[in-house]
Amino acid sequence: MIVKFLSFVLFYFYLSIFVLVAQVPQYYTTIDFTLQGDQLKDELSELIIDTHTNLIPYTSSSTDTWDVLRISDLVDVDSNNVLLIYGYDDNDESTKNDRTRNIYSNQSGSCIGYWNREHVFAKSLANPSLVTNQPGPGTDIHNLRSADCQMNSTRNNRLFVSGSGNSGTSGSYFYPGDEFKGDVARIIMYMYLRYPSQCEPLNIGVGSSSYSQNGDIPDLFLDWNDQDPVSEFELNRNDVIYSYQGNRNPFIDNPYLATLIWNGPITTDSWGVLSNTEITTKNLTVFPTITSDYLYISGIINEQYSVQIFNQLGQALEVEISNNRIDVSDFSSGVYILKFEQANQVQQTKFFIR
Repeated sequence: MIVKFLSFVLFYFYLSIFVLVAQVPQYYTTIDFTLQGDQLKDELSELIIDTHTNLIPYTSSSTDTWDVLRISDLVDVDSNNVLLIYGYDDNDESTKNDRTRNIYSNQSGSCIGYWNREHVFAKSLANPSLVTNQPGPGTDIHNLRSADCQMNSTRNNRLFVSGSGNSGTSGSYFYPGDEFKGDVARIIMYMYLRYPSQCEPLNIGVGSSSYSQNGDIPDLFLDWNDQDPVSEFELNRNDVIYSYQGNRNPFIDNPYLATLIWNGPITTDSWGVLSNTEITTKNLTVFPTITSDYLYISGIINEQYSVQIFNQLGQALEVEISNNRIDVSDFSSGVYILKFEQANQVQQTKFFIR
């Protein structure tokens, strides 16, 4: 009984810390978050340009982009493997599809079974092109991801296009996969703010651009930013790159910034202080927020609704509502986000599985 009580106290201790840090980080104290649209975009752009104080060489005998990626792209802190963007299967016969690989199996001549550095905003699609022979836009690690060498070649400089499932080509275009489409979107947004005239999103994505008032970003990137929430991997990666370069990717810290700048889907406000309360479904209640079996939902006003639950990796989990409740008894312990939409309104709630 004492052990259970102590566990309960510790849980609420850590929960209180979580709540306290759910505010605007120190890095953004110069930003006026009452602004929206281009005004907010310009302030964030100035911030990430001014704080980008250390340019990392692409390949060097000193610390270079290889060295940083071996830390920033670790699957987790206890791993010796990097996460390969666009990858999805470590267990089939093809190494091209691999999702992870040893940090030292990087390309040094041969391609098959090795990883290299993917420019998510393809070098040739920037104007002027991104170069790597000297530190600068082409060596910005926020835009570099570990990728299987063959998969990187398949992506090449193909524009991104809508899709579903695993990564792959779609005609002359490329879909990054369900797991990585949000990562891609947030990198493209960062590159646009960091290099505004050189890395325009319209040059790397296809489809309509109706969300943005200026029509300056394809809708698919804003959709992906919402559909694939920020993962723990992205958060850790952002911290590592910040420690080397001095600047951060704001859209990883809070994907809701994209909503404030370009409109589109009303996505997660990671800090819980920027979102307009008018967009939430005020009569909807989700309880309990600490459970091991069921979540109960009251306030469903009609049958036209959707519900999603995301784990700490940002992965969407299959759920269904039956008798106004969701069975979460098979979920592992941890923090989850429930996203409920009805009548063009959105409710997002964090809950905890014991």
